[in-house]
Amino acid sequence: MKRWKKALSRRGAELVLAAGAAAVAVGAGLIYLPAGLIAGGALAMAGAVLSILGGGEGR
Repeated sequence: MKRWKKALSRRGAELVLAAGAAAVAVGAGLIYLPAGLIAGGALAMAGAVLSILGGGEGR
């Protein structure tokens, strides 16, 4: 259980970001499928940029 808490504390923000991006993409896809695919791709690219920039682990 301690390992899960430690992992969630380190990666919690990334998990919330991914879940939010998935929810937005699915919601847009329910309205219009191509919009959901475009939104999913754009949010995946934004998540990759944020991951590359980092969250200040070494700071």
